[in-house]
Amino acid sequence: MTRFIPFVKSPPRVAVLRLAGTIASGGRPGSSLNDAGLAPMIERAFRRGRPSAVALILNSPGGAPVQTALIAGRIRRLATERKIPVHAFVEDMAASGGYWLATAADDIWIDESSIVGSIGVISAGFGFQDLISRVGVERRVHTAGGSKSFMDPFRPEKPEDIERLHRLLGPIHEAFKAQVRERRGARLAEGVDLFTGDIWVGRQAVEMGLADGIAHPVPKLKELYGPKVRLIPYVQRRPFLARFGAQALAGAVDAAEERALWSRYGL
Repeated sequence: MTRFIPFVKSPPRVAVLRLAGTIASGGRPGSSLNDAGLAPMIERAFRRGRPSAVALILNSPGGAPVQTALIAGRIRRLATERKIPVHAFVEDMAASGGYWLATAADDIWIDESSIVGSIGVISAGFGFQDLISRVGVERRVHTAGGSKSFMDPFRPEKPEDIERLHRLLGPIHEAFKAQVRERRGARLAEGVDLFTGDIWVGRQAVEMGLADGIAHPVPKLKELYGPKVRLIPYVQRRPFLARFGAQALAGAVDAAEERALWSRYGL
């Protein structure tokens, strides 16, 4: 109640946002990260009660690049408008799009075993052309436009399709690199190619300039804002029906895709 008493200074408040899971435009509400789902939580965290800072608790193997850019862009816009510092704390990993989200913060703190990096772009799929021929299935495709059957998984890969795919991945990679350079700047290690998609663990990431140090949220925030700092958690709200398993079938598919993303890093 002290914040309502005149001339009595309230303890500092830090809004804490947990961003955990894969980044996808769809996915399970409250599990996958996307701008539409996170927007209300992020807006409340920056606008309610004017916090001294916002802390991001990150644990993500990445995902959709556009959603990643939208979320990070929203955080930076609000931080600039409200003049509020942002601190990122990485749990198991901030890889690929997860690291892009981390760069939305002014500084990045990790655990000794956190996996950080994977600054690259990937496109993965399957080819089923041999399978359908063995079971006697004939693929019939008719298009108006020579590129409409681009990377059809039921047909053999074409060199021109692979070349076109690399042309699509290249600009996304360049945008990722530009984000890291802009946000990390002179802190990045010199003479090391950090944009190969490689990953680093703990102090290796600090040495590469991808993180600022080893620290956990509570002690670090107390160090920065004093022992009486109040941490205000904000969580992504889940739709009512989703809480009771009404989307179980869709959730099973999403969980399989999410598991595949995490497994790329051995987790």
